[in-house]
Amino acid sequence: MKIKNYFLIASMAALVVACGGKRGGMPNFGDDEYPVVSVETTASSSQSSYPATIKGVQDVEIRPKVAGFITRINVREGQAVKAGQLLFVIDNATYQAAVRQSQAAVNTAKAQLNTAKLTYENNQKLFEQNIIGDYELSAARNSYETASASVAQAEAALASARETLSFCYVKSPVAGLIGSLPYKVGSMVSSGSTPALTTVSDNSSMEVYFSMTEKDILDMAKTSGTAQAAIASMPTVTLQLADGTTYNHPGKVTKMSGVLDPATGSAQLIAVFQNPERLLKSGGSGSIIVPHDNVASIVVPQSCVMEIQDKKFMYTVGKDSKVKYTEIKVAPQNDGNNYVVTEGLNVGDRYVTNGITKLTDGMEIKPITPARYQQKITEQAKAMSAGDIVNAMKK
Repeated sequence: MKIKNYFLIASMAALVVACGGKRGGMPNFGDDEYPVVSVETTASSSQSSYPATIKGVQDVEIRPKVAGFITRINVREGQAVKAGQLLFVIDNATYQAAVRQSQAAVNTAKAQLNTAKLTYENNQKLFEQNIIGDYELSAARNSYETASASVAQAEAALASARETLSFCYVKSPVAGLIGSLPYKVGSMVSSGSTPALTTVSDNSSMEVYFSMTEKDILDMAKTSGTAQAAIASMPTVTLQLADGTTYNHPGKVTKMSGVLDPATGSAQLIAVFQNPERLLKSGGSGSIIVPHDNVASIVVPQSCVMEIQDKKFMYTVGKDSKVKYTEIKVAPQNDGNNYVVTEGLNVGDRYVTNGITKLTDGMEIKPITPARYQQKITEQAKAMSAGDIVNAMKK
């Protein structure tokens, strides 16, 4: 029976609060008593969320340097590759012929060089015997030097032809994962082909791009001295994935763009996350969560605050027990239940916690403690008759 009475009293107390406490309302005690508390500092924490895009530390588009038909694809989508690994082979018959032609030109040039060398050496002996003059010796020397230059030119052409042939064997410049493969064997490709043959993403660690407003960046810079110092002092951040789960490795903000986007008024920041399980994929999306820890802050319940035209107000209580309609400013981040007050309240100030909708600026009240306020609610609930409860329910 005692248990039933207890639940009845609790139900009536809840009903009193629901009927009289809507939007900060208060039961009608028949007097001007309102719960009042003093402002104190307390440790607070909050967080900010920013939409983010995930990219590999290196996302390298693979494009051929020569035009031709794909004759072989040596990888599959999602495959891990090493730097220098062969990915594609492009039809190289024409380029092999160019190499052979260049090699033949080198051989011809070397033969001509040997002939010119013999002629020059023979003319030197004849010159020493005064059989020929300076003109004949100079002509032979010039022919020898011309042949030597021709060999160098032919060898350079051969090296170029071999390099062009090597372009037919498309290799990965970095280690990473293979992206999509839009082309099949037999497709005609060139350096200007769109899309690229594939993308190799180095995803051992990932860069997550997000943007912060100019105001947030200025606030950070004012606190730390410079923007770079603010970046260095930023706490570790977390990444919320597209499915709502939290990535299990923390990240660190390492870079910030030096230019604001004029269209959005924001700057881009980059946080780096290690990716040992290869869970993060380049091109993915999520949200960066930046924590804000305040060692000593003024924290007030949101139920004590009224919002009018994007401005926030509270009822503070003076020494004369009169309330004052006071504008406050709060931090943009909150936990959904409390505000961190940045302006308008000081330590030691008093404010009304309940019944704010019944107050008017300058009204004199009788301050009581929140504990006494709850006690009076319970007392009034016990004193309510069944008819009172029914009438309250009809309201």
